[in-house]
Amino acid sequence: MTSAYLNAATSQSSSTTTEDPACAAPLPVLGRDVTVPLVTGGEVTYAALDYAASAPALQRVWDDVAAYAPYYGSVHRGAGYLSQLSTDLFENSRRTVAEFLGCRPGDQVVFTRSTTDSLNLLAAVVPADTQVFVFETEHHASLLPWRDARVTYLNAPRTPAEAVATLDRALAGREQGPALVCVTGASNVTGEIWPVRELAAAAHRHGARIVLDAAQLAPHHPVDIAELDVDWVAFSGHKLYAPFGSGVLAGRADWLREAEPYLAGGGASRKVARRADGGVDVDWHTTAARHEAGSPNVIGVYAIASACKALEEAGFDTLVAREQRLVRRVRDGLASVPEVRVLSLFGDDAPRVGVLSFVVEGWNSSHFAAALSAEYGIGVRDGLFCAHPLVRTLLGSDPQDPGECGAPEAEPGERSLNAIRVSFGAGTPDEHVDRFVGAVRELVREGARWSYRTEEGRCVPDRDGETV
Repeated sequence: MTSAYLNAATSQSSSTTTEDPACAAPLPVLGRDVTVPLVTGGEVTYAALDYAASAPALQRVWDDVAAYAPYYGSVHRGAGYLSQLSTDLFENSRRTVAEFLGCRPGDQVVFTRSTTDSLNLLAAVVPADTQVFVFETEHHASLLPWRDARVTYLNAPRTPAEAVATLDRALAGREQGPALVCVTGASNVTGEIWPVRELAAAAHRHGARIVLDAAQLAPHHPVDIAELDVDWVAFSGHKLYAPFGSGVLAGRADWLREAEPYLAGGGASRKVARRADGGVDVDWHTTAARHEAGSPNVIGVYAIASACKALEEAGFDTLVAREQRLVRRVRDGLASVPEVRVLSLFGDDAPRVGVLSFVVEGWNSSHFAAALSAEYGIGVRDGLFCAHPLVRTLLGSDPQDPGECGAPEAEPGERSLNAIRVSFGAGTPDEHVDRFVGAVRELVREGARWSYRTEEGRCVPDRDGETV
């Protein structure tokens, strides 16, 4: 059927015409004109530089969702017009995501709540006795779900080639049986891009499968399942400029089809019948619906599809070129401040997306991040970024230390064992990056202008304080 909502939607192209792709304008996002108060007085336009946690919604996504909202209805099996319309939109969104990811014939696209949910789903369907190989450098979403598998944690590599060699050696010595490699596409700590294609080749050479955590890669670079030759890809909508609580697991259908449903309930079953002994017989779906029990988040799913279209229409060549210009500007700016150390596994010249973490000599990271927010209107993140072993390795502390995520372990001014992360993307204006670099220089040179205290494990401005 032809969906009537398409006539109302604002799905105009987001592409930008420019001779130099690096000079293209940022994509319009929500919140770009929001102002926030400063403790020193006045207001300033908020500089959202925490894209790696949650990227702002593209205006295009918001407009598309708003245009659909009056047509919202139940998905699947409803006889009413709006239900049929919503079902059509939901399944068309699945096809859009499949095209965005370059899915192969026979691949399934399963909608989940997030990258974490996607990887927990995959962990729930791996065959018994599967051996999982994962680098200690992974985000906790990739590091922790494999509770029912035999897990081999691989040491942090210091070059892309070492990553491939480490995996190759580990797989060569593995036991017989199914095996799965889980690897990030781009680090949520350093932004460094991993050698996914080479790691996939190593996995397949030893009869293992591989899942790509593309949460940080997909918003910045094209991700093509067939080209990368990975078995599955997982990512989140809220990092792809579609923050409406949905995620994706896409890839090979066999393990998904053969396993028990991730959630049991309506939508996952085709037929349910009582047995004479009082039990029930269930005929489960063999399609993606098998793992999508319950009423799906049609708004979140449509938002992901809208974001996929917007990024493709804008053109990844343009988006990448512009982002790399911002990366160079941030790196050059931080390099000009001797007290700043940017964290890296693969070295300063390693390709990376718009994610950088750093520490500042003489500063507690929570104090520094609080000052950026309170005195300059800049939102960054501090802590261990749900990648505790990696950050502790990069900081030269014990990677087995069970310190809390995000909690400062020192008072303002004392040395920190956490880091600060700045992250940006397709919606970031140049001014936000320039303000950030200027603020770092000023804070290091002149110190904070306000007093701060620790409250519930975080540095916050002392509201009863004064300038210092």
